[in-house]
Amino acid sequence: MIKKEVAHIRKQFKLDHDLMSIYDILNVYIMKESNEIYHWERLPFGMVDREKQELYMGNFKKLLTGELDQKLFELKFQAEAEEPAQVMLHQALVTGDPDEWQDLMLLLVDRMMADTHYERDTVITFVRGQYYRPTKDRNDEAEESEKNEMFAHPFILCSVNSTEKQRKALLFDYVEREFKYNVIVDPIVKLSTPEQGFFYPSVTDNYSDVNRILYCTGKSNFPDPHFIEQVLNAERSVTALEERAIFEDIVKEVAGEQLDATTIAQLYEEIHQVIETNQDEEEPPKLDYRDVERVLKVSGVEDVTIEKVERAFETIVDDKHYEMKASSVMPKFTTKSIKIETKVATISVSPQDLKYVKQVNYQGRRCILIEVDEDAVIEGFTLTTETL
Repeated sequence: MIKKEVAHIRKQFKLDHDLMSIYDILNVYIMKESNEIYHWERLPFGMVDREKQELYMGNFKKLLTGELDQKLFELKFQAEAEEPAQVMLHQALVTGDPDEWQDLMLLLVDRMMADTHYERDTVITFVRGQYYRPTKDRNDEAEESEKNEMFAHPFILCSVNSTEKQRKALLFDYVEREFKYNVIVDPIVKLSTPEQGFFYPSVTDNYSDVNRILYCTGKSNFPDPHFIEQVLNAERSVTALEERAIFEDIVKEVAGEQLDATTIAQLYEEIHQVIETNQDEEEPPKLDYRDVERVLKVSGVEDVTIEKVERAFETIVDDKHYEMKASSVMPKFTTKSIKIETKVATISVSPQDLKYVKQVNYQGRRCILIEVDEDAVIEGFTLTTETL
């Protein structure tokens, strides 16, 4: 699944959209004290109040928002799982019986509650529906017949949302002209911040892929292992944060712990070029040991050999054929700035300007030296220029 495919699905989640139909919605309320189902209800989505429909649509779009391998993870199902979730989900996907779909989703809820204690009352929402995708990319100049050629994609979406108690407040009653204490005790379902969920089936080359599922987490780089492995029976995926750490460890294994700023800048510039060159490909570009060797050599790292890089891969990940997504190994916000962190200050520098930054030894102390073409201004004051 690629970013463009996720974006297409996310855009369909709005009311009265001609490329999206939602048939049923199932809400399950779980009490934190007993960790049991307190209440559940299933309704045809069309019978839900329009104001509620808008809230749900906003929640579903929020769930599907985020970067792949950070908040959204395309996962394979485990091959040897007992009572695999894939079978339940596929049966729920193809059944035309709302009661059977409901019963299968409630079985999934039982899995979610097993060996898990929710810190707050929690609402689990399921919807089943269908979205449509043109067989070709839509073009304003295309013939109308081409626009009408559509593939139908049935889907199931699940969103897990916590609740919060309403804050105590003092209200003013305009009719009675008096101040009143707010005594509302009904919890608020936090639909604006889904904690996790999934979209099934995933999409590969614009086709539904029933062997994969899109897992969504509310907190970047922190997927829930229990939900992935025990509820969905899926294989855990490496996060972008973990893959970035793997890349850094491999580089340190080959080049050592210390690199100058120019080399670091060139290193990430080369990887950025790989991403830019392959941005129109269906699959995101990946780096294997041969790519890493080339990038290190071009960046000016000395004494780099293919054997060294192979050994580094085997040492760090125990697999010399391991491939990393190029987008994952880039530092956070690298396209805009790279952060230099010290105990005194955090400095943000654009990647192309990193070559103007050096760490120097001045009078026995380590200092950050930044070459600039203009006067530095702090809070409106121009710094005086000192000669070292």
